[in-house]
Amino acid sequence: MPPKSGTATKPAAPKAAPSAAALPPFTALHPEKRGERGITAEDLWRIPRVGAPAVSPDGKWLATAVTTYDLETNEKKERIWLVPSGGGEPRPLTSPEASSGSPAFSPDGKRLAFTRKGADGKAQLHVMPLDGGESQKLTDLPLGVFDPKWLPDSSGIVFAAMLLKGHLTPEATKAERDRREKDPVKAHVTEDRFFRYWDTWVTTGEVPHLFAYEFATSKARDLTPDASLWFDWMEPAGQYDISPDGKEIAFCGGWFEEKRSLLRDSVFTVPVTGGTPVNIAADHPVADFWPRYTPDGKGIVYGMRTDPHFYADRARLMRFDRATRAHAPIAESWSLSPSHWVFGRDGTLYLETEENARVSVYALRADALTRTAEPKLHVRGGTCTGLAGAADGRLFFSWNHLSQPPELASAGRDGGTPTRLTRFSEPVLAPVRLGEVREVLYEGAAGVQVQMFVVLPAGYEKGKRYPLVQVIHGGPHAISGDNFHFRWNAQLFAQPGYVAALVNYQGSTSWGQEFTKVIHGSWAERPFEDIERGTDLLIAAGLADEKRMAATGGSYGGYMAAWIAGHTDRYRCIVNHAGVFDILGHWSTDVTQGRPHSYGGAPWDGLEKMDPQNPARFAKGMKTPMLVIHGERDYRVPVDQGLQCYNILKGKGVPARLVYFPDENHWVLKPRNSLLWYREVLGWLERYLRG
Repeated sequence: MPPKSGTATKPAAPKAAPSAAALPPFTALHPEKRGERGITAEDLWRIPRVGAPAVSPDGKWLATAVTTYDLETNEKKERIWLVPSGGGEPRPLTSPEASSGSPAFSPDGKRLAFTRKGADGKAQLHVMPLDGGESQKLTDLPLGVFDPKWLPDSSGIVFAAMLLKGHLTPEATKAERDRREKDPVKAHVTEDRFFRYWDTWVTTGEVPHLFAYEFATSKARDLTPDASLWFDWMEPAGQYDISPDGKEIAFCGGWFEEKRSLLRDSVFTVPVTGGTPVNIAADHPVADFWPRYTPDGKGIVYGMRTDPHFYADRARLMRFDRATRAHAPIAESWSLSPSHWVFGRDGTLYLETEENARVSVYALRADALTRTAEPKLHVRGGTCTGLAGAADGRLFFSWNHLSQPPELASAGRDGGTPTRLTRFSEPVLAPVRLGEVREVLYEGAAGVQVQMFVVLPAGYEKGKRYPLVQVIHGGPHAISGDNFHFRWNAQLFAQPGYVAALVNYQGSTSWGQEFTKVIHGSWAERPFEDIERGTDLLIAAGLADEKRMAATGGSYGGYMAAWIAGHTDRYRCIVNHAGVFDILGHWSTDVTQGRPHSYGGAPWDGLEKMDPQNPARFAKGMKTPMLVIHGERDYRVPVDQGLQCYNILKGKGVPARLVYFPDENHWVLKPRNSLLWYREVLGWLERYLRG
């Protein structure tokens, strides 16, 4: 049971260190990379960031957008590169002066569609001939365009563009946009429950429309002129697909259902000639998403979630028969939860899937899309995203891991270990040393096995103990994955000479529904014990110096950082980024759907169940120095959470430091703000872990 409100307890003293033979094995994952110097935050922003691949129809070429950042101007630019699919030297397709992205080859292989930003910062649709010649601008829409896809016969391009509700033509949207910019009153007025998300006010009314540009007429037609549905807020691209015959579009649309006070998503279809969208599964309980037509055009494969109060509910694969209008499950008993999928040219369904703290690729052959099918592991190692298939059975994707930034990679028809195709990051990382990465499985709370990545400092000496930094992931239903995280880079945490530990505590994803959901109604207990046991293990293994340890985390990780502050003083300092401090006050968040299930109760019904899970109730026990970081535009964990935590610590006389970003949201995304973030975080750790 948790301690009573207002009290703080220390965890039980660690058991006597077991013998070396009794320790769980640490598996070597990525070797140390030798170099002249340690990695820096500036290096992270110098690394070109490679996007997902687009595959040419003949399979010989890949197009990808590579993003680079200018630390002087604090701006980014995308440039499209052409990469030989078998490996070789890439060459740029677009100029470095303008930012270009979202490449898409025409089915006839003659042209490339892409988006390019103009002087106003809005992306417009362009097309370029691949046999030489200048690109042509096709659109001039007031809020820009995104996500172009070719019609199968290359006669036109479908794309998405935002327009304003109530101002359903580009001309009306432009007029309203201009009026708002001139209006000195910027107030938001609403009676809606769902009124803002992440860093955006929903009340401003932007919604995506689907357009089709036709080369025969040189005009773009609005296919959904009465659109009122949202695309995914965090990932608007990829939310639609075009049927193989080019006559229909399936897309994922979202809305707020007033009757049940729920955010909903469903799959809709609309003719390419335009018309009223049809919801193909209106009776489904909460969320259908990521529709993809089968290669024969007879069906649509999509994902379905059934629990409206659990955002990490397992995604179930479904198949919609377009002729009979019937829905049937695929791989019904599969325990994992895919996030994206794509059909290969031979009809194989490739599934981007979290498993064991990786993002791996599973495969279902064309003849196995059945209720009893079991997807087979196809590619494993690190994080594979942005899948695209070629006619010869090869699969292409963006690939990264804890010691490698994203690069393009491929796998053959039989899968296996990824083959790296590009080396955009090598000029930056050539002189840089990186620490060895290990992995360990150990017994966590309630006897459940949990997993932890451990990043050693470069030049690690066996038998020497190092300061420990626990890097606690957010969510809580997410992972500290085998990926190169630019905002919370584990190699950079280890670089000063620390051991960086990344525990995938109970509640994390990628180990099945039960493991993820077990912390509902008791947010703190098992994750806290899992992290503490991980710390004990690293001490027992002779890696961590128990007198020099720190805990860091963001979002839910910040919640756990505050929880740790109220329940143990074993850490010399804490970093709390955008953390939930008072779960009662956290009802100011953008989406409260599912909060009573997470917290064990609601403010109007079950406050006594929420109270034991509330870090603010344990402020009496907080005495560990804490760095508190927060962004003003954070609507997920509003800024008052960080300010409350900081003021309480200062009021108690606990050493604390506040870093406040007026122009950042839940994340710190601007390059120079990020440099400051790393300086503050690493500086805080150095203050307490050195000596």
